[in-house]
Amino acid sequence: MAPNSLFAILLRSRWWLSFALAAGVTLLCMALLPAHIAPFGALAATPLWIVGGIAAWRQLRAPSPAQVERLLSECANQPWRGFAQQLETAWRAEGYEVQAQNQGVIDFRLERAGQTTLVSARRWKAGHHGVEPLRELEAARARASAAKAVYVALQPLGENAALYARDQQLVVLGGADLAALLAKARS
Repeated sequence: MAPNSLFAILLRSRWWLSFALAAGVTLLCMALLPAHIAPFGALAATPLWIVGGIAAWRQLRAPSPAQVERLLSECANQPWRGFAQQLETAWRAEGYEVQAQNQGVIDFRLERAGQTTLVSARRWKAGHHGVEPLRELEAARARASAAKAVYVALQPLGENAALYARDQQLVVLGGADLAALLAKARS
């Protein structure tokens, strides 16, 4: 799915927006179409109802802002082994086959459905994340012909690093997304 498609945007938005949009489409169809066609026209809102349900389910399961803050502060106080173990457990819960690696910038190799994802997580506590570790990660992804590369960071990337990650399509895992992943390790 394209990142800026209507459905992708609605999945990232509050669940009730999808339901409101679906209700609006349904009401418009019922009001503007002839009576014998209106129910069929209203079916056009079905994907919006489904997206709203998916968004509601995801948001119901997502950690609260207080839980996100608590999980991230716990991560900042953990040693590498404890943090790495939590990441492994969480990715296994997501259905990945996880291999710990100590090959330069690569800390984990994830396999699922025939796709490989390389993860760089050892600098998770760094106060400033520059472009260089991201370049190393991108080079490792290219050498391994991996589908994706993930960089784990508690702090936001610097402006140049964020632009580089976006341009190279590197996934930056931090903040609420990292907390949601780690919450899976605990449940």
